[in-house]
Amino acid sequence: MSSNKRITKELAEATTSPPDGITVSLPPSQAIHTWQVTLSAPQSSVYAPGRFGLLVTLPTDYPFKPPVVRFTTRIYHPNVTNDSLGNICLGILKPENWKPSTKVSAVLEAVRQLLAEPAPDDPLEDRIAEEFKNDRATFEKKAKDQVEKYALGEPAFPAAAS
Repeated sequence: MSSNKRITKELAEATTSPPDGITVSLPPSQAIHTWQVTLSAPQSSVYAPGRFGLLVTLPTDYPFKPPVVRFTTRIYHPNVTNDSLGNICLGILKPENWKPSTKVSAVLEAVRQLLAEPAPDDPLEDRIAEEFKNDRATFEKKAKDQVEKYALGEPAFPAAAS
């Protein structure tokens, strides 16, 4: 199956029966290699009722290389860079752990699960991870403040490069 065929099939599945709390769409005039994802934080998490934008970029050699997933909405989280890049540290996305049989919807579910259960022992933001482990009240207040500031409206996505 070619990369485009696989992506088209996965996109159809993700848009018609998306994982819980996740909406997938393509940006206007974009190829199927870029997905815009709106992720609603799990109710049990400190990030509820936030809605977060994720940009999923599928490489031309997908599924043999993992997708690149990043937050477009700022989030205070030990596994996400606390900047405009929104890079995510997630085990299944690491090249050495990636399996071609993994579907994008499984990746999105794993990202959503990361909101409910951060992984402070594999952080991108050491300071936030330390706070999560040692001062949970301060961590939760800062996380909620950022949800209020950035994640209560519709997520914004960067303008597509033409």
